[in-house]
Amino acid sequence: MTRHLKSKSNAVVPSGEAPWPLVGSHVSVAGGLDKGVARAVEAGCDCIQVFTKNNNQWNAKPLTEEGIAAWKAALAASSLRHPIAHASYLINLAAPDDVLWQKSIDALVVELQRGDALSLEGLVVHPGAFTTSDEATGMQRIVAAIDKAFQQYSPQTCRLLLENTAGQGSCLGHTFPQLGWLLDNIQAPAQVGVCLDTCHAFAAGHAIETEAGFRAMRAEIDDYLPSGCIEALHLNDSKKGCGSRVDRHEHIGEGLIGKAGFLHLFADPLLRNIPGYLETPKGEDSQTGEDLDHKNLRILREIAAAAQATTSF
Repeated sequence: MTRHLKSKSNAVVPSGEAPWPLVGSHVSVAGGLDKGVARAVEAGCDCIQVFTKNNNQWNAKPLTEEGIAAWKAALAASSLRHPIAHASYLINLAAPDDVLWQKSIDALVVELQRGDALSLEGLVVHPGAFTTSDEATGMQRIVAAIDKAFQQYSPQTCRLLLENTAGQGSCLGHTFPQLGWLLDNIQAPAQVGVCLDTCHAFAAGHAIETEAGFRAMRAEIDDYLPSGCIEALHLNDSKKGCGSRVDRHEHIGEGLIGKAGFLHLFADPLLRNIPGYLETPKGEDSQTGEDLDHKNLRILREIAAAAQATTSF
């Protein structure tokens, strides 16, 4: 495989330096992007993911100089690291319909431009669904769409991160061979990486709750993905079973992946050092009143500590 990206993963560091594990959450930016920073800090995040626009609308209200400055100032005043965004769910880079396909490319360009304006490290996007065409055609459409987007705009700080999917319907990117093929065929591979979602991997058929299943997934990552291409993790438990191909996120340790799956992740020399972002339901614990992001992050750190205590780092 061609090597595309130098790993930006953080090495395990002694206490008192950078935090480990690096875990955070996708947070709301209602009221302004800088408000998202405040919410992430309050929840105890080390890193942050946001939408830079309404994720269910094509149109994007232009970023203002004041809004950009407020975001950057809030981020600089915090200890948050590795800010990234998630692209609109409307984007379908595999669409067989030319109008929707071009609309998706144009929307992707806007999202990358916004990511650069905000000095984000990455933009997570679902590869796309082939709908009425076929897998091979859909894969080629994704590559062509990304190539066209990069011809229109070459991102500076904001890499495009292709997210593995659960494989619902005709969604592509649910296998590591598919993701590897995409990375190998995009014309500007240095601008593209991968975001690995634990729930999606499990739903797509990787039994990461077992040691054997986790090792099998890691072997596929090594076999099919370029070294260092995984730049972000989505840390989500799963409501649905392994191989269900149904994407339903659950709180950490409360789903079918369970704490065991995340223990395997934090014991892994590659994945344990990559920034991880929750996409679990928001709210408060009904019994304790604890913020659910705070609770999930606390549990992740407890699992990481257990992994560190039992693994030779």
